[in-house]
Amino acid sequence: MSGTSSVGSVAGRSVPIEDHGIIGDLRTVALVGNEGTIDWLCLPHFDSPSVFAALLDPDKGGHWRICPEPDGVMKKQFYWPQTNVLVTRFYTPDGVGEIIDFMPMSRDGKRAERDVLRRVRVVRGEMRFQMECFPAFNYARDPHETLLIHGGAAFASRSLELTLVSSMPLKKEGRGVTARFTLHENQSAIFSLRQGARVSCQDLVHSHESAEALFRDTVDYWRHWLSRCQYKGRWRETVERSALALKLMTFAPSGAIVAAPTASLPESPGGTRNWDYRFCWLRDAAFTVYAFMRIGFKEEAAAFMRWVEKRCAEHGDGPLPLMFSLDGSPVPAEVELAHLSGYGGAQPVRIGNAAAHQLQLDIYGELMDSVYLSNKYAAPISYDFWCHLRREVDWVCNHWQEEDEGIWEVRGGRRHFVYSKLMCWVALDRAIRLADKRSFPADRPRWLAVRDAIFEDIMANGWSDKRGAFIQAYGREALDAANLLMPLVFFLSPVDPRMLSTLDKIRRPSAHGGLVSDGLVFRYDADATLDGIAGKEGTFNLCSFWLVEAMTRASVARPDLLEEARLTFERMLGYANHVGLYAEQTGMSGEALGNFPQALTHLSLISAAYNLDRTLGGHD
Repeated sequence: MSGTSSVGSVAGRSVPIEDHGIIGDLRTVALVGNEGTIDWLCLPHFDSPSVFAALLDPDKGGHWRICPEPDGVMKKQFYWPQTNVLVTRFYTPDGVGEIIDFMPMSRDGKRAERDVLRRVRVVRGEMRFQMECFPAFNYARDPHETLLIHGGAAFASRSLELTLVSSMPLKKEGRGVTARFTLHENQSAIFSLRQGARVSCQDLVHSHESAEALFRDTVDYWRHWLSRCQYKGRWRETVERSALALKLMTFAPSGAIVAAPTASLPESPGGTRNWDYRFCWLRDAAFTVYAFMRIGFKEEAAAFMRWVEKRCAEHGDGPLPLMFSLDGSPVPAEVELAHLSGYGGAQPVRIGNAAAHQLQLDIYGELMDSVYLSNKYAAPISYDFWCHLRREVDWVCNHWQEEDEGIWEVRGGRRHFVYSKLMCWVALDRAIRLADKRSFPADRPRWLAVRDAIFEDIMANGWSDKRGAFIQAYGREALDAANLLMPLVFFLSPVDPRMLSTLDKIRRPSAHGGLVSDGLVFRYDADATLDGIAGKEGTFNLCSFWLVEAMTRASVARPDLLEEARLTFERMLGYANHVGLYAEQTGMSGEALGNFPQALTHLSLISAAYNLDRTLGGHD
């Protein structure tokens, strides 16, 4: 018995991706299912090995479950307003109970102790609960010892030690511990999981009063942070929830932002498109800086920019790495975990990411755009930073004509992707603008010549008269939703006839050659793209919000597109889960697919909401 329990076990059944909320402390997050199960948690950081991974294997992965007895009661999960404190409430004929899950935070952010606190309460009547905590260290690869100690239990593996603290009597069962207890109205039971093993933890047991104080401090922290949000337009609660989710995906020690806090959640049901997203992509830079600054969070944008500056300063010759570990070190090698069954049977389960070694030329454009925006709206960049950037721009001048793997990180071979060329153009354009704005020294004649050459190259080879649209790659007629960014990065006017035609072609149903299904957008046609990965995938939430922005901007000449943009945006809001979070993709049955929640989805939601609300103005 290694990480499972026969008592109310979730063995054999993964909680659906969309049935989760997340809690965190700006260093890691836990996914909490609406049945009261924490089935994903990596400690001490986002990219550390998992402690609970039932999401990837309900039998072996490890879990921490608290639920009523008998099982199957009516339940509801929601966030405490304007916070990342999660409440899972249960309703029975005998009473109403709830679990309040959070990682304690303080207003100044300097709380030394780090723990996952689960407060079980009965607010009406009475309710009997069961608790089972079965960690499985290092992705269920490392054995561990379980010891009952005064005030809780200790779990010790060779790489990590944890202590479960509670005043409730615990029973050792296999590799974990269980408890059964009954609470009456206004009674509570508190469980706390923290790093380190102890001989006794009686002095760490929370009282009702101390748990209440931590709850109030944490609520206060999140409300104080959110009070800086300057967005007051339509869909305000949705924008604020996306901001709160993004803040949870921020790694406070460095300012980096993970693409998602999970690994290997499949992009196609039962398929092989399973990747580790617990790293920081340079590509996210422009979207992060833009979205955070637009709604008033300049400190987060500035912290991420400092992280980016360090990466550029450390870089030597050759192409710039496209992703990093949270501390700036290289991303670990991609490894397959054959012993885990995978979410819904989707294999292989992967940790690490081999795409870190790909050539993706678009990252230079996103990097320079983020620096340009930061310099304009936040703080002027230093001369030393400029020297590092100038070296990268010169590298783009020498290499923009090469083939690469592109934004979608295909594994079917390099090509001349139109979006990659587009973002090389952005890199040169923003570098020229920044040099002129700050009077920085630069090889302006060469940069101007290369920028114009890239523009002509895209117009000559990236446009298909046959399709009446910009295509995915030179010599290939497939469409690509990434080209929706052309007007967003000011490459073309949003009402340029070629852009309007591309927009119309992409908006066609996928069955008729387009990329849209009920307003939701596929990033490309997987069959036509030959991306080197087997299986289909769902619509790409990021691209759906890009479509909203493209239609919003095109509405200057096509007023009909403004209402269509609003309907598409609000249709997308209906595909958020019950607590307002999005995975990477939406499946054909409306289910969440891919890693969850995804930062880029929430960043693009904020950007789409901001620009759509501004364009709609005061008329409804």
